[in-house]
Amino acid sequence: MNWYLVKLVFQVLRRGGNHTPQFEEQVRLIRADEVNWAYEKATFIGWLEQGCFLINSEAHIEWKFIDVAEVHPIDNPEDGVLLCSSTEEPMDAVAYSQVIRQKAQRSLHISLHKERSDIQA
Repeated sequence: MNWYLVKLVFQVLRRGGNHTPQFEEQVRLIRADEVNWAYEKATFIGWLEQGCFLINSEAHIEWKFIDVAEVHPIDNPEDGVLLCSSTEEPMDAVAYSQVIRQKAQRSLHISLHKERSDIQA
């Protein structure tokens, strides 16, 4: 069995009102015999996780699976190994950097909060 890093893409649809289009990209680890099986497993996971739900009995949200955007074999999983990378070309480099820093701080805060909750449980 081999390890693969896959990217699943979902569209988040809000019914009612005018909303900015939203897409979520999820990076997951898949174990499979070959790349085709990794793609199939990732596709199956995507289909299982799509669905609809209500927020506050008013907002109808649909989580729609788009596709598996990427499949990368992981040849030698080691601490610090590069799994994948991408290059962005934003219109505003300063704004892009600020957004990344905000996401990093939010992610760290959430991770620390979860870690503390796990320790207390």
